[in-house]
Amino acid sequence: MKMKTAPMGWNSWDCYGASVNEEIVRKNAEYMAKYLKKYGYEYVVVDIQWYEPTAESHEYHPFAEVCTDEYSRLIPAENRFPSSKDGKGFAPLAEYVHSLGLKFGIHIMRGISRQAVHQNLPILGTDKTARQIAKTASICGWNSDMYGVDPDKEGAKEYYESIFKLYASWGVDFIKCDDIAREMPHEEKELVMLSDALKGCGRDMVLSLSPGPAPLNKAELFKQTANMWRITDDFWDKWELLYDMFDRTEKWCTHTGFGTYPDADMLPVGAILQDYGPDNRTKFTENEQYTMLTLWCIFRSPLMIGGELTKLDDFTTKLLTNEGILKMHRNARHSHQVWRKEINGCEHILWVASGAESGFYAAIFNAGESDSEIEISLTDLEIYDAVKGEELWSGEKVNFEEKIKVSLEKHGAKAFYFE
Repeated sequence: MKMKTAPMGWNSWDCYGASVNEEIVRKNAEYMAKYLKKYGYEYVVVDIQWYEPTAESHEYHPFAEVCTDEYSRLIPAENRFPSSKDGKGFAPLAEYVHSLGLKFGIHIMRGISRQAVHQNLPILGTDKTARQIAKTASICGWNSDMYGVDPDKEGAKEYYESIFKLYASWGVDFIKCDDIAREMPHEEKELVMLSDALKGCGRDMVLSLSPGPAPLNKAELFKQTANMWRITDDFWDKWELLYDMFDRTEKWCTHTGFGTYPDADMLPVGAILQDYGPDNRTKFTENEQYTMLTLWCIFRSPLMIGGELTKLDDFTTKLLTNEGILKMHRNARHSHQVWRKEINGCEHILWVASGAESGFYAAIFNAGESDSEIEISLTDLEIYDAVKGEELWSGEKVNFEEKIKVSLEKHGAKAFYFE
């Protein structure tokens, strides 16, 4: 599946970990449809362990009993997703999300469940069993649910085809596949097999790969197999992680293109980590959130909101729905860092991008520890005639003749569009 723009939506992980349930998903979908869909947000993604009946937080229960069908395939836990009973799976929930004009996604782990292997359940369409296709030495270091699948074993291809045909029958539009992007070439052949099975399932689905950091030397493999892939480990609301993202995006920016989007991870904004307290909101300052959205949008990372949508405050809503910034997210092309240097005692970073329709974008960041004022020249942008434009967060009109002065608060950013 090829997408003209990077996916935008909501994922349940930041807020609920493995504990999300059907009621929560429906309420967030309803909120997205009412308030965010018109800005381009459309994917509602149920993250990890929807098949684990006792999941309750961001911490996993080691070797927990999971829900499977008779063909080794994981299915939703009915106590958490009641509409899935009687073998319906996620079809009723997906149908509801679709009725709102949105798209539905799920998280999966690479491989086949340990439980299916230990029970030696059959594989649909073959005379092989889970035990015969499992690669028991290939395990996830942080979750005990799965074994890898050996691509060289007869029945492995049929297993992956069977799970994606199941997801297609449910109406799934987005797959976030975990434990597959970080350690190459350990899972490389399994990734190719998985990707081929998804592409052949008869339904268009976005394929997102996690966790990161994805190895840069495998960029072409990711572009051939997936739509988005994580360039970082889990991204949380810490300045040092956001600061580190300047390095990561600078290295990956040349690989962003039609249908392929290096993923800087979810946006930990608003009310997150609900299992640690209902009022636990992002620890990012407002300036840091401006920096995050500016960088994600000029880089064209997917925009997946991590906070509880029904608890968005006015600032966060305006942050996520700024039309100029979101237009930059859609239209920025050939984005790249121009320079990164110390000015007036603070580290500053300048990015530019051409506009798909017209004009060009510039984003300037203050990564230092104090407020600053700097000058940007036309030659910094390789422009030699005066231009006019606006600062996208404030809407302030700007005449750029030879130089412009830019005032930036600590950890802050500004973004410009010029014609």
